[in-house]
Amino acid sequence: MSRIFTTSFASVYPHYVAKVEKKGRTKAELDQVIEWLTGFDQPTLGDHLADGTTFEGFFDAARLNPNASLITGVVCGIRVEQVEDPLMQKIRYLDKLVDELAKGKAMDRILRA
Repeated sequence: MSRIFTTSFASVYPHYVAKVEKKGRTKAELDQVIEWLTGFDQPTLGDHLADGTTFEGFFDAARLNPNASLITGVVCGIRVEQVEDPLMQKIRYLDKLVDELAKGKAMDRILRA
């Protein structure tokens, strides 16, 4: 079991925010990406952040977007579509979306519209 599974989502979220804001994107855009992937609206996301939900609990509660399988590419040298562990793949999907947002990709492309 990877250490990230038991890490609280709230402890990593500020790093996601800092990464996208440093590149000129907004927290609202990050939250939109998270909502697209997980189905969590703003109040639900806020609850998970306040409760210190682990990544495992966060993704257990999520309704993964049916188009999530369209997320492809490399994160940390690993192709996200080839990650075998389902939870790790979901975490890598989120990482990939955050990377795309930070790189300035158009929102409709990030959300696989």
